[in-house]
Amino acid sequence: MLTYFDAIVLGIVEGLTEFLPVSSTGHLTVAEKMLGLPVDDKAVTAYTVIIQFGAIVATFIYFAKKIARLFMAWVRGLTNADARGHDYTLAWAVIVGSLPVGVVGFVGKDLIAGPLRSLWVVAGALVLWSAVMVWAEKRHDKLVEAGTQRGEGAVTLKDGLLIGMMQCFSLIPGVSRSGATISAGLLRGIDRVTATELSFFMAIPALTAGGVFQAVEERHGLSNLGMGQMLVGILVAFVVAYASIAWLLKFVANNSLMAFVNYRIVVGTALAVALGMGWIAAT
Repeated sequence: MLTYFDAIVLGIVEGLTEFLPVSSTGHLTVAEKMLGLPVDDKAVTAYTVIIQFGAIVATFIYFAKKIARLFMAWVRGLTNADARGHDYTLAWAVIVGSLPVGVVGFVGKDLIAGPLRSLWVVAGALVLWSAVMVWAEKRHDKLVEAGTQRGEGAVTLKDGLLIGMMQCFSLIPGVSRSGATISAGLLRGIDRVTATELSFFMAIPALTAGGVFQAVEERHGLSNLGMGQMLVGILVAFVVAYASIAWLLKFVANNSLMAFVNYRIVVGTALAVALGMGWIAAT
């Protein structure tokens, strides 16, 4: 059974890292290891997915007006061709972009919950995916200089699909779902703020589906971890995630992702050294 201290720590880590491009799964795996939890245990893996509900609720509340606007535009557009404007297309981009990760996640669930829950995988992914983020930032800078960046009103269904396909890489611990989707948006020529908001919106169906599936599949094992601890983890994740969303949107409006890249490289390298020296075990 988890302690309430474990629940609070994991809730803080989840809330801080879910939307930052540093990999929440990677950080949660490291945190679990530091707390003495079995990182490859399916019930523990399911718990870290379920506390993401706190981050989902935080996203809903923070973007409530915009989500409602997109939903109504989508509903109107289904029956009225004249109502199919930018919001209608953006809504479809989010829907289409949310499908690939669900399919890949279901097909590869055993691999994701098993062999990939190794700290060696986390260390490697933290460093290697940083190269993709650097590539995305360089492309972003070139498009800004050329004045050819696209905003929210120019997002297409193709953008949504390609960003969604890139999101599949986030199933590898250490890659980061937001790091994958934001990078994909920048590579598609979308401005940084819009790419970040798309990352938030695509997180809702992805995290919800993952949480529900894990809760059902591991319901017996989860009961041994403690319902009170689970609720505490979700609540803490909600509070911290809400603050993280507000901060990240302000940050990306005027800053690149390079600070996160540097952080990822330092943490990934330090983790690899610790594993190589035998200071911690990979699973």
